[in-house]
Amino acid sequence: MSSSKHSELSGEGHTAEMEEWIAVEPPGSPPPMGPSTSPDDPTYRPPSFQSAQFDVILRRQRQRPPQGSGMKSTAVPSRFFHLPNTFEFSGWGTVSRFELQEPELLKGEDDIQRARRSITLGQFTASAVAGNSILGGVFYTLPAVVAVAGVFSPISLFVATMLLWLWRPIMEELASALPISGAPYTYLLNVGSKNMALIGAALLLLDYAATAVVSAATAVSYLAGEVKLPFPIVVGTLLVFAIFTGVSLSGLRESARIALVVLTIHLITMLALFLASMVAWGRTGNSQISHNWHAGRQNLSADDIVRQVFDGICIGILGVTGFECIPSYASSIKQGCFPKVLRNLHYPAILVNVLAMLLVLALVPLDTVGANVLSVLAENAAGRWLRVVTVVDAVIVLCGGVLTGILGACELFERLARDRLLPQLFLRRLPVTNAPAYSICGFAAFSFVLYATSGASLDIISKMFSLVWLAVMTLFPLAVLLLKFNRGRLAREKRTPLYAVFFTLAVVAVIIGGNIAIDPTIVGYAAAYFVVIAAFFYGTMKTSRFVHAILWLYDQSSWLQRTLWARNWGTRLTTAMSHLRREPVCILVKSDEINVLFHKLLYVSQNEETSCLKLVHFYDDEYGIPSEMEANWKILDEAFPEITVDLVLVQGCFTPSSVAALAHRLNIPTTLMFMSCPGPRFSYSVAEFGTRIISL
Repeated sequence: MSSSKHSELSGEGHTAEMEEWIAVEPPGSPPPMGPSTSPDDPTYRPPSFQSAQFDVILRRQRQRPPQGSGMKSTAVPSRFFHLPNTFEFSGWGTVSRFELQEPELLKGEDDIQRARRSITLGQFTASAVAGNSILGGVFYTLPAVVAVAGVFSPISLFVATMLLWLWRPIMEELASALPISGAPYTYLLNVGSKNMALIGAALLLLDYAATAVVSAATAVSYLAGEVKLPFPIVVGTLLVFAIFTGVSLSGLRESARIALVVLTIHLITMLALFLASMVAWGRTGNSQISHNWHAGRQNLSADDIVRQVFDGICIGILGVTGFECIPSYASSIKQGCFPKVLRNLHYPAILVNVLAMLLVLALVPLDTVGANVLSVLAENAAGRWLRVVTVVDAVIVLCGGVLTGILGACELFERLARDRLLPQLFLRRLPVTNAPAYSICGFAAFSFVLYATSGASLDIISKMFSLVWLAVMTLFPLAVLLLKFNRGRLAREKRTPLYAVFFTLAVVAVIIGGNIAIDPTIVGYAAAYFVVIAAFFYGTMKTSRFVHAILWLYDQSSWLQRTLWARNWGTRLTTAMSHLRREPVCILVKSDEINVLFHKLLYVSQNEETSCLKLVHFYDDEYGIPSEMEANWKILDEAFPEITVDLVLVQGCFTPSSVAALAHRLNIPTTLMFMSCPGPRFSYSVAEFGTRIISL
């Protein structure tokens, strides 16, 4: 093709010297008709209907500098008037081919085996980690439910705890499809957008912190209601945090075993309390429960009774707080044990809450029910010794709720650090116990700040906790709905009917509305803390964009550029921006379809702070490299001038160990490697790759 034809096709502003053309022939196209070719020539045939749908495609490409040198540029005017905008553009990408060597594959296989060895929690130890928070909630749930439901509290608690049946199949489906830690943040990250995942992370962090603070403060308050403490409740709460921070630093395996011991003590204590109360009930008869029943129903209409039962359900469902923590350490639970963990905790939660409330009505006057109601029940049933045992058990098991919050937060911090939303020091572990020291200490400090900013008010933290917990529980049906819509091909062992998902969303919406109606101030407390945390996470995700905005403001302020102390700000800000965007990410691709590749790069451009992207394709001798892979890569490299797009062709099989080996070779963690959703016949689990799913 002549240079004049080049210019004619490319339009104004381009010359033949700056362009090259890629001709893509249609499949099965007839040979072109030359000057000497006659339409009557028998060797020339018109195209078939199928091949007539295609034509020769001429794609203009800028001349690429050799070996990817030089910077990309564009004719679009810059928004900066006084400063150069070269920092907005990256260099040209390069193409490379290699085969992973045996030492690299061995290192990758070692990573896979190490991850498999970290799966240490069986059904009982995994149940104990969250069980102390779930079953220990009876100590503060009963007084709260009695305050709104009165004599109808057993009915409210039974309905509230039974509602957890709606969440169990949803959690099982999510855990079987995405058995990874940090859920539901990681669920939303893999099935939705990163902004939605950050909302989940903010809610989770608040939930874990509120769980730990409420558990610690309630434990000390429970103890202060029985004996005179030599220190204020605030000091006691800090002591509890210090003790369980040390326990957590001993490592997850040891912490889980300690949690199992604590839960076992609690269940034995509850069993003794229930048996003693039943014996006392049989000895004293039904006089007390009959008196409570008649006193609680006086001057109540049918509407009042329905309202009391409904309010009791809205408050009573908080008695199962802790279930949201189970998926957060799903990657450490042995295969097949996750549904058993849910079962092991759900049935005891129903029994403990309902039976305890019923026995309270049978032995304790309704108008005397207070914060230490179970210790009063114990004394009425068997005397002072059982009351002492119950108080000790309350303190221990509520302190175990602190451990639940710490372990859940550690999994979340580690995942956020791997996604570069927190500093990498949160990934460092102690050499002996392998405990994430920075995550544990950072969470303890954050919980203290949360407690201090509330004025050390347990009432404020409890109100905030109630709405935050319900918001977190809303994330699970929302995540499974997105899983069905965006990642429907992903293999899983269980599928929840769609009507059950919508019904769960409706139920949780009604419960949230009921709690707000009971106490509208909970919205203000929860929103205030949530906005601060969400803004912090959003700032860490969009740091370079904030720097870019500051640089633009500096560019618009000519007087600032003339001052001596701010003269070098432009250089420093552009250097900082380049530093923030230097870390590469990787996209694992299977086909060369340009629309699929474009949407993957668009996801990176919108969600990741990077100017370096590796487009990786694994190939073997049987299938080879897709014909349009390199041509489409060139187009995409030109289409995103702010990102250097390198094409990496790796000869070998696509397996978890080879991806882990590639992560070592490219120095890119697997959490920053993105892939399409695998189908139901895919040979490996998504958790083994450790990658993020970003497309259908």
